[in-house]
Amino acid sequence: MKLLAIGDNVVDYYKDKDMIYPGGNALNVAVLSKRYGAEISSYMGIIGNDLPASHVLESLEKEEIDISKLRQAFGENGMAVVTLDEEGDRIFLKGNKGGIQKYLTIRLTEEDYEYIKLHDLVHTSVYSYFEQTLPELSNYIDVSFDFSTQREKLYLDTVCPFIKQAFFSGNDLKPQECEALIDTVHDYGVEIVGVTRGSEGALFSKKGKRYRQSIVPIEVVDTLGAGDSFIAKFIVEHHKHGDMEVSLAEAAKAAADTCTIFGAFGYGLPFTKE
Repeated sequence: MKLLAIGDNVVDYYKDKDMIYPGGNALNVAVLSKRYGAEISSYMGIIGNDLPASHVLESLEKEEIDISKLRQAFGENGMAVVTLDEEGDRIFLKGNKGGIQKYLTIRLTEEDYEYIKLHDLVHTSVYSYFEQTLPELSNYIDVSFDFSTQREKLYLDTVCPFIKQAFFSGNDLKPQECEALIDTVHDYGVEIVGVTRGSEGALFSKKGKRYRQSIVPIEVVDTLGAGDSFIAKFIVEHHKHGDMEVSLAEAAKAAADTCTIFGAFGYGLPFTKE
């Protein structure tokens, strides 16, 4: 599989530890997909020029992610301030709303589109400020999209007609609400729709056929990045063989493994936020 993730990157600053870890949905999916067996995993996004940005860049290079289309701008990198509760669940305290990314957007060139066509799938997210490019992008390649908790109809109208796979966080939803959301998103033509629900597992649907996946019990250290691990592993496995049950089971194992380390994929760096 050849995957291209476009969009958000941050460093997660653990306030209680004075450590930063690279993160962000698009960046995490790029790195984790490579770890899970993607032949090529590429990342296109905007980083700043401060120490956190340098740490993101170094981490991508160590993971052998193709960053030939990475943009760098003058300004602070995205940062989210987090802490963990007694169960290891992440608590987001505040952030800089993407840093330099909130001022700039990725504008795709003809050369970029030729590069994009070398891949099998593009993954992006609600945090990537990339929605207005989806209509054109979908003419070239299939797109998967992480909505997180964004489920407003106007937003679904903007995104869903142009994607093939949709992922939602639904910890706050009842089972019947998950079912209704899945049906709504399928109505736009989205082939695969998934709702992850934390300790309640996940509910997925492919062309209307439902699949339920339980969590893999594990001693939790840190849940940050578990959802992105689930997405990355599912994407790679499903592309490989198309078996939903196997893909979901493997995705659940990957999410559990991520809960045993700090950060989405490691690379902690001492850092004091003033």
